[in-house]
Amino acid sequence: MKLRILDSALRDLEQGWWFYESQGEGVGNYFLTSLGAEIEKLRLTAGMHAIAHEDYHRALSGIFPFAIYYTKSAEEVTVYAVVDCRRDPAWIREHLEGSG
Repeated sequence: MKLRILDSALRDLEQGWWFYESQGEGVGNYFLTSLGAEIEKLRLTAGMHAIAHEDYHRALSGIFPFAIYYTKSAEEVTVYAVVDCRRDPAWIREHLEGSG
């Protein structure tokens, strides 16, 4: 299955890296490695996660309080956003609507 990560999701990952790296040296890299593995796993698990908003599935990270929002077609998984779950749900909806 093809995996496409939109620029909006890459920006989210970069912001997460900056936040966690400011918490301690190397923590940002651990964040990227962990979330990268979760995103890669979508090649096998896409569609198994609950739909959280319109057509967006939400996969929760097992380590960090982040969710990966994605859609799935027959040939492709598209990652739209990687968002801190502690954010206001209204902010997350607006973020998703602006990510496509």
